[in-house]
Amino acid sequence: MNHQQQKVRMSIKNNPANLIIFLLFLLIAYLVTTVGLLVLAFLLYKFSMTESAVNIGIILIYIAATFLSSFICGKKVKARKFLWGLGIGAVYFVILFLLSFLMNGEAAGLGTNVFTTMLICTGSGMLGGMLA
Repeated sequence: MNHQQQKVRMSIKNNPANLIIFLLFLLIAYLVTTVGLLVLAFLLYKFSMTESAVNIGIILIYIAATFLSSFICGKKVKARKFLWGLGIGAVYFVILFLLSFLMNGEAAGLGTNVFTTMLICTGSGMLGGMLA
């Protein structure tokens, strides 16, 4: 095994910098979410949007946030990119779920189907990593 292959096989346990990279790109996902929700709130204020349009906007924000952060992360790490993207999408969803549960006492803030939201977050994260 050459030196390059050994570097690729480093895990978070062996290289704490990978954890920092992961958390940085998770933070990027939440920054994209914040900006997206602010834009959606502005659009809701300016135009009379239906509830279904708002729900579609929220889903598009989830997709954009996880895809974009996973795509950039994949460009940075260059190894097992789809796993990094899947991880970002999964942790993104878990944090969303926990925040929704803490704020509402239930996961109602994630939409009607929590499982679908989980698939959207993890799938778009994995796709972003794969296309990087």
